Amino acid sequence: MRNSQYRVSDVMTCAIANFLQDYESVFHGVSSHLPMVAMHLAKQMHAPNLVHLNIPGGVNPASIKKAGYSSAGSDLVENSEAYFPLQEIFDLSMRGGLDVAFLSGIQFDINGNVNASVIGSYKKPKVRLPGGAGSAVLIPTAKKAIIWRTKHDKRTFVEKVDFITTRGNLWKIVTPLCVFEYKNGKLHLDSVHPTSSLEEVKENTGFNLIYDEIKTTKAPTNDQLAMLKKIDPYDYRSIEF
Repeated sequence: MRNSQYRVSDVMTCAIANFLQDYESVFHGVSSHLPMVAMHLAKQMHAPNLVHLNIPGGVNPASIKKAGYSSAGSDLVENSEAYFPLQEIFDLSMRGGLDVAFLSGIQFDINGNVNASVIGSYKKPKVRLPGGAGSAVLIPTAKKAIIWRTKHDKRTFVEKVDFITTRGNLWKIVTPLCVFEYKNGKLHLDSVHPTSSLEEVKENTGFNLIYDEIKTTKAPTNDQLAMLKKIDPYDYRSIEF
C-alpha cells in the first residue's frame, strides 16, 4: 500500500542515508543530487562525523540548499571546511582511503557489470553514452560503491550488459523499486520498497531475481522527513524523477 506521507524519492534518499556510517569518507560527483541529499541527511541524523566529499572539492559543506542544478557548483566549496580537489579523490580511493563512492550507469547485469558507454555494439552503437569517467576508477578502488538509478525496467537491468564499462567493489544498487546487493558474484534482491512490490520488481527486471527472503526497505521516519524538508527545501532529491 502506498503511503502518501512520502514519495519514492524520499524512500531512496533515506535508504541511502541509512547505509552510511559515522566517520566514513563519502564522495559524490556531478548530477548527484539524490546521494548528495542522502549524505547530508546522514550527517544530520546519525553520522555527524561522516566526511562529505564532492566533485568541486568541498569538504563537509555546511549547507546544500544552494547546491545548484548540477550538484557541482562552487557553493559546495565556499561554505565547506576545506578544499580537496578531484585528483586527490582518485588518489585517496586508490590508496584505500575512500569508504563510499556514489556512481551511476545506464545498464546493469546480474553479474554486477556496469555499462555507461554504449547501447548496442561498441563499433556501431544505437546510442553512445557519456562513458565511464570517474566510475572506471572509483568502482574498482573505493571500499564500497553505491549506485543509484531512478529508472528500473528491463532495458536497465539486463541479463548481460552491452558493454562493460566498469566493475569492482559494487555494494548496493538503489532503484525506485528496490535495493540490490552484490554478493557471491551476483546481484541479490536485498529489499523491496514499501512503495513497490515483489511482483513489480520481477516484471521490471530482465534477469531472474535471487533472494533469500522478502525484506521491505525501511520506510522514512517522521524525523527523517522533517529533516529533509529542512536541508533540501528545493527538493533536489526529486530532480531526476
